[in-house]
Amino acid sequence: MISKKELPLCPVATTVGLIGNKWKLLVMRDLLKGTHRFGELRKSIPEISQKVLTENLRSMEEDGIVIRTVFAEVPPRVEYSLSDLGNSLKPIIFSMETWGLGYQKLNNELPNDIHQSE
Repeated sequence: MISKKELPLCPVATTVGLIGNKWKLLVMRDLLKGTHRFGELRKSIPEISQKVLTENLRSMEEDGIVIRTVFAEVPPRVEYSLSDLGNSLKPIIFSMETWGLGYQKLNNELPNDIHQSE
């Protein structure tokens, strides 16, 4: 978790610092649907590299947003899920989805010449 000394004074900046990159948001989008293994997350976000996914999952785990569960099996199995803190971000993610759908609809309704005006 971010220490109290490192937290920005602005609560919006705190939220952006925790979930403010597209990869973390897409991981959270998937984990809101349930627990996933690393490979499943990688397939659902094909643009992300293995390294970047690993870094973001580790960061989200350190911040208390994601829970990493390792099963003592051969081969080892690791699953990721949202913590209670992570699940508390659900309304934010759904609001972003709703806004994005509205924007897409509006954008699709605009005449093509407006999109190309420069």
